[in-house]
Amino acid sequence: MLDPNYVRENLEAVRAALAARNFPPAVLDHFAELDAERRRVNSEADDVNHERNNASKEIGALMQAGKTAEADAKKAEVAGLKGRQAELEKQRDEADVAMRELLSGLPNLPAADVPVGPDESANVEVRRWGTPREFDFEVKDHVDLGTELGILDLERAAKVAGSRFAILSGQGAKLERALVSFMLDVHTGEHGYTETQPPLIVNRETLFGTGQLPKFEEDLFTLTDDRGFSLIPTAEVPVTNYHRDEIVEAASLPMKFVAFTPCFRSEAGSYGRDTRGLIRQHQFEKVELVKICLPEESEKEHEELTANAEKILQLLELPYRTIVLSTGDMGFSARKTYDIEVWLPSQQTYREISSCSNCGDFQARRMGTRVRRAGGSKPEFVHTLNGSGLAVGRTWIAVLENYQQADGSVTVPEVLKPYMNGIERISKA
Repeated sequence: MLDPNYVRENLEAVRAALAARNFPPAVLDHFAELDAERRRVNSEADDVNHERNNASKEIGALMQAGKTAEADAKKAEVAGLKGRQAELEKQRDEADVAMRELLSGLPNLPAADVPVGPDESANVEVRRWGTPREFDFEVKDHVDLGTELGILDLERAAKVAGSRFAILSGQGAKLERALVSFMLDVHTGEHGYTETQPPLIVNRETLFGTGQLPKFEEDLFTLTDDRGFSLIPTAEVPVTNYHRDEIVEAASLPMKFVAFTPCFRSEAGSYGRDTRGLIRQHQFEKVELVKICLPEESEKEHEELTANAEKILQLLELPYRTIVLSTGDMGFSARKTYDIEVWLPSQQTYREISSCSNCGDFQARRMGTRVRRAGGSKPEFVHTLNGSGLAVGRTWIAVLENYQQADGSVTVPEVLKPYMNGIERISKA
């Protein structure tokens, strides 16, 4: 959530930033009206309170002078002022609620170095790693490879659950488990993250904290009871909220968490896009990286988190590129995002496999997560960061396609062999 004081004092700059994010800046007209009303009510409430204080002093003096009737009249006046003050406080609270609701629907403001543009066409590539393999045979996509190897079954998944679900079997399931264990080992062993296992069901306060609510409710799988529970769309949601409504000590930062979870997304509005195979599923697995840090450290931590995710692809020897998203392509809560895209031979292009975002204090304001520095200074909001390290299903796709052989088999990347019980090649059973 945006800082209301910043919005109030930089209204035109915020308008421009919202416009760059393809968000109608006219919504700030209503914010300005609510803010003006709140200031008017506060000013009147201060005046009424001043009158009450003066009248109360007069009552004491009148009582001492024996002027009971005048004192009673003044008491009636004070009672009326008290009622007026209560009414004004109610109006102020209503304005506060309306302003908070308005701000809760506004996206984060982009960092100064984010490229300005309407959509993904304005994204900027910052680096590439690896060289796409040249094949001397016609490459297959992961669906044909997996189906022919007997490790991927989309038809039975559709029968059991519906479209956009998958069943992995045999060495395909083992490969996914190997990827998960490998990623967790690298992030905990080499990168210093603490492994955690969060709940897969969260409440509405948690979803509000990371920005899924109220704007993106249609993207959630919400339980049908009356408790307001939803399945998590990503481990970012529960893990980032671990310290909601808490004040943490500066010495405990940065906090670095890694979590492997299934994720659930309705993919509302994405019909017709990536419907073949595992690219866009209702249920998928992801290893998620989350950081909570001091404000002045978030840019450095963002670069490090992105490098941590890239390291997985380097160890798997999968070519990739890293791009910085433009203002028109960033997610709701992000102030800056790097997307890491892995090379898929069947599509002859790079596809997103990780999105690493610095959210600044945007989520922390929604969650009420603050840090107390040494010396008794006033607590301030932390910064939060998150990124996939990596999306497991898309990594599975990339391994199959990049390591496929002419006979339809798939060789196992060197770093995964210890996790595959010595299996060096995935072949048809």
